[in-house]
Amino acid sequence: MSELCYLPATELARLIRTREVSAVEVLQAHLDRIEQVNPRVNAVVTLVAEQALGAAKAADAAEPAGPLHGVPVAHKDLVDTAGIRTTYGSPLFADHVPGKDHLVVRRLRAAGAITVGKTNTPEFGTGSHTVNEVFGATRNPYDPTKSAGGSSGGAAVALATGMIPLADGSDMGGSLRNPASFCNVVGLRPTPGRVPGISETAAWYTLSVPGPMARTVEDVTLMLGAIAGFDRRSPYSIKEMFAPEPEEGVAGLRVAWSPDLGGLPVDPRTAAVTATAPAVFERLGAHVEQTDPDLTGAEEAFRTYRAWYYLLAHGDKTRLGPNTAWNVEQGRQVTGADLVAAEVARSRLYQRMAAFWDTYDVLIAPVSQVPPFPVEQPHVSEINGRRLPDYLAWMRSAYWISVLHAPAASVPAGFTEDGLPVGVQIIGPPFEDARVLRVARAFEQATGHGLRRPPL
Repeated sequence: MSELCYLPATELARLIRTREVSAVEVLQAHLDRIEQVNPRVNAVVTLVAEQALGAAKAADAAEPAGPLHGVPVAHKDLVDTAGIRTTYGSPLFADHVPGKDHLVVRRLRAAGAITVGKTNTPEFGTGSHTVNEVFGATRNPYDPTKSAGGSSGGAAVALATGMIPLADGSDMGGSLRNPASFCNVVGLRPTPGRVPGISETAAWYTLSVPGPMARTVEDVTLMLGAIAGFDRRSPYSIKEMFAPEPEEGVAGLRVAWSPDLGGLPVDPRTAAVTATAPAVFERLGAHVEQTDPDLTGAEEAFRTYRAWYYLLAHGDKTRLGPNTAWNVEQGRQVTGADLVAAEVARSRLYQRMAAFWDTYDVLIAPVSQVPPFPVEQPHVSEINGRRLPDYLAWMRSAYWISVLHAPAASVPAGFTEDGLPVGVQIIGPPFEDARVLRVARAFEQATGHGLRRPPL
């Protein structure tokens, strides 16, 4: 039954629906895999095996209902799960058990998915390296001495190692895309509002979005269909129902290729892998042009809005970890004039990109500027001999894109000479999530990099 652990979620759902395999058998295979692998990588931090087995037995006794009927899923430890410990990676919430489910959890359950447990995240999702004081570090499955990325690092590792077929993540500055890149899986940062974010204190904040993660683009598409949809509690929730594009391939599409987004330092190992992507699209019939979008203002807008949000969300807390505390302190420095400047910068950037999308259908670029780094290292402090000012700066290739209000996917693009995964970022115009997934699927099928499994 261990073979079930690397089947796509789409295939598992079909097998369960046609009763060729039971939901209990699928779940037990994944629970066995968690027992075998998780102690070495620390990806699943709270396991609810008995609860999951009860749900699987109920699924087998019922008529198949929902596209994910009987399929196991794990939830990031940032999203509330009723009756299941949710720590947010913080000692302040080490024993916290919410009373209700997050919207994404409810929608996955309504689609028939079975909750297996929670995946590791840094404190309050702060940073692209998954380590916290509650559970410790999550390790990269391709090299356990390296980082899994973050903040959805536990999700990415659990997927890569066959512990689960689907996982939810979230992304403010790359928290979904970076770990997908580091762990050779697929992650989609949807257009804000595609998967509504519900907040009583920051309802209009658009930089952080929930999103799907899986081992294949088709599985990400399946999961997005389950969690997307309008909710009036989100003021920018998208009413249009999500549907995959009927077209296949990328022939005739206009693809912009930016190797460094206009001068960002990129590690030569990462650059060598991502540089192979344009030729793949050309072979598939796309028109590829190397060009850099003008992302002036992205840095200022992201940092200002992020700092403001951290003060809003965590300014009343004490005993915060160093990264979260630093972000809160940055928020205390934000002035009204700073917010005005950030809004102007982001608005001008949006209009420039609107003109860019008139010329190009998608933009491809590196997800991360570096390959996975040592797990003991708090963050990347230097790239190509250039010192970075703080722990955020190494994530610019991801967080500059966050400001664009655009969908962006991380798709496996290959490996460094020493076997570390590298992803390519596929970015589309706002609201064109289906196009991004179509392009990502064509690249995935043409390359097959996602089929390379970790040596665990």
